[in-house]
Amino acid sequence: MPMIIVLSAGVIGVLVEAFMPRRYRHVTQVALALVAFVAAFVQILRLAGETELIAVSGSVAIDGPALFLQGAIVVLAFVSVLFFAERKIEAGGNAFAPSASSLPGSEEERILVRDRVLQTEVYPLTMFSVGGMMLFPAANDLLVMFIALEVLSLPLYLLCGMARRRRLLSQEAALKYFLLGAFASAFFLFGAAFVYGYAGSVRLSEIDAALTARVGQEGLLLAGVGLMAVGLLFKIGAVPFHAWTPDVYQGAPTQVTGFMAACTKLAAFGALLRLFYVALGGLRTDWQPMMWAVAIATMVVGIVVALTQTDVKRMLAYSSIAHAGFILTAFVAVDELALSSILFYLATYGIMTLGAFAVVTLVRDAGGEATHLSKWAGLGKRSPILAATFGLFLLAMAGIPLTSGFVGKLTVFNAAFQGGAMPLVIVGVLTSAVAAFFYVRVIVLMFFSEPAAEGPTVAVPSPWTTVGIAVGAAATIVLGILPGPLLDLAENAAVFIR
Repeated sequence: MPMIIVLSAGVIGVLVEAFMPRRYRHVTQVALALVAFVAAFVQILRLAGETELIAVSGSVAIDGPALFLQGAIVVLAFVSVLFFAERKIEAGGNAFAPSASSLPGSEEERILVRDRVLQTEVYPLTMFSVGGMMLFPAANDLLVMFIALEVLSLPLYLLCGMARRRRLLSQEAALKYFLLGAFASAFFLFGAAFVYGYAGSVRLSEIDAALTARVGQEGLLLAGVGLMAVGLLFKIGAVPFHAWTPDVYQGAPTQVTGFMAACTKLAAFGALLRLFYVALGGLRTDWQPMMWAVAIATMVVGIVVALTQTDVKRMLAYSSIAHAGFILTAFVAVDELALSSILFYLATYGIMTLGAFAVVTLVRDAGGEATHLSKWAGLGKRSPILAATFGLFLLAMAGIPLTSGFVGKLTVFNAAFQGGAMPLVIVGVLTSAVAAFFYVRVIVLMFFSEPAAEGPTVAVPSPWTTVGIAVGAAATIVLGILPGPLLDLAENAAVFIR
């Protein structure tokens, strides 16, 4: 039902686009999206703790991890829509091009901008993408998992190309994401075919049973596992499948970047956990070495390359890559402690990342968002509250105590240690120490540098963005000081139904 609510809202949003007068569309679409997310979250709460079942002819698993991730995705999507609805910081419009199909710089686009036409197609696209994200970690067979992958991805390809400013960069990002995403999906589907050839089924539980019942054709199985891993590791931005992340994060509208960074990673990790824990748990001795290598490479590359970045969005992109590596340190443990720690980390990471990208939208110059780090010099003197909020999110990403990021890293490193992955813990701690340098570097730049005479301005946001950033900052602090309730919730949810 939560998925049906969200997808139905997407369908209704399409009808609104088709039949409602343009002047009423924006408020209607925003209200529809927010109401749908609230209704879906209420339904998830009603199901939580009581429901464990295989539904829809065995293709969907409704269990603790699925409901936990669906609830987190819905909350983060709700906050994302608040950022999408922001109109005050863009004169006469929102962050999106008035018409995605118009040629950048054309007379048609000039007229649309002059008439202050608002882009409202982003809302049904977001609903469809969120519906796919909710299905992805709940998919109980490989074909449904592939369908969910496509349903969440296709709207994102469009959303990435809809930036109001720097249209060509935005469209380039969308094209890169589409082409590489298509290759990753093909890898996943080809791998699923191999696994089907081995197990004779695409159902996760039947694949697990085939691991012990069948002898021979292990080469076919291992090839399939490797190919499917490519498709899923691409979505979480793990090395060496990360090349799309900085370019897409930089070129996409920043509100969409935050939405992708927060929600897509939750959905992709949920699918990765279900596939490898439920279907391929009996094969762990074969795939664990691969995940060890991917985790180490992801942490090291993400942190080292982030040190060289001069663009805020690219820096946060490589930070996102490094966080995927931190989560993978616990992933290799394959137990309930690892699962609960990953669920907690994903929830805390999502809210701090969404808040950080929202802050980026408010620092502006004549060309729009001022994302070059040199332009952030002295921001703490121009707008101390905004700079302090961004500093809070950066400290949380660095894992500083009394923030949610510290508790998240502590839980995943503890799970990895308990699971016998001490070398991964050592690499994780060392890379976290290095990461603290470039996070603190930005804080020093904001508070201990003189602002440039022609420095950027800080836009005054509407209540939409203000509420979203405030929620993110409050959650980051509260979950750092009182993480117990969410940790308990993650522990209670950390059991897959088979």
